[in-house]
Amino acid sequence: MRYRRLGRTGLKVSELSLGSWVTYGGQVGDEAAKACMVAAYERGVNFFDGAEVYAKGEAERSMGRILKDTKWRRESLVLSTKIFWGGEGPNDTGLSHKRVIEGFHLALERWQQDYLDLAFCHRPDPETPIEETVRAFDILIKQGKLFYWGTSEWSASEIASAIRIAKEIGATPPVMEQPQYSLLARDRLEREYSPIFIEHGYGTTIWSPLASGILTGKYDAGVPEGSRFSQQNYAWLKDKLVTPENIAKVKQLEPIASALGVTRAQLAIAWCLKNSHVSTVITGATRPEQVFENMKALDVVEKLTPDIMGQLNSLFPRS
Repeated sequence: MRYRRLGRTGLKVSELSLGSWVTYGGQVGDEAAKACMVAAYERGVNFFDGAEVYAKGEAERSMGRILKDTKWRRESLVLSTKIFWGGEGPNDTGLSHKRVIEGFHLALERWQQDYLDLAFCHRPDPETPIEETVRAFDILIKQGKLFYWGTSEWSASEIASAIRIAKEIGATPPVMEQPQYSLLARDRLEREYSPIFIEHGYGTTIWSPLASGILTGKYDAGVPEGSRFSQQNYAWLKDKLVTPENIAKVKQLEPIASALGVTRAQLAIAWCLKNSHVSTVITGATRPEQVFENMKALDVVEKLTPDIMGQLNSLFPRS
């Protein structure tokens, strides 16, 4: 495993990390989740990503129980949560001072930890002044309950505003973004965020490097029974991604991957790692075998010559 600094911070995160969206606390139980986390940790993964909304909190509860059982050295881990969607009440959503502080403490309870390393604003909150959100996260950091805070799917202008306000009021600024990034979702990270990387050294913990599985080729012949896109609650995502145009492009990935002796999934993950602004690629897994296969992407990065990168970028151009 190799490690990268989270932007300009001193924190080092594994190039590949393990997330819990869709899977833990819902799709799979503690036993399967533990097998995946152990497989990842034993191969050098130090960053485990969660969110209050994943399986309505059960994902973080599951990982918290697993960490308590494994007794891994806390200092060897980088743990995160994301705050925004906490419940159905009028103050259970958003990024108000109350929501951030209460939501974060609930995350500590789920993780069974005294502190967390990272916390993200899961979405921007147009109903709360950014200064209010900045002050709330600054309090958590100054109390020693949190080390770094950041954003997820914020616009570059919103991020810049948060950084500016933090500096003006002497508060801790956000230092990382968790955006979607893959061959099928390039524009925001590569274009919109460019000034944020240059001016502020923002780090990124990117999600969905396989575009929810499309880039693996598993949907080449349609939507398999039991897959994510066969579930009704993911119909919106299926309609957006499983298109004839995308499937045609993904099929053209196969000869490129085969020539390198790798899978399409490994090729897609390695492509993400070629971007120097990517601090870590969050992967998902329901079986240890998936962890093992994803980890092989680390050896693919050096195979991505300028010629290969040119082919991939031509096949999946920015819009």
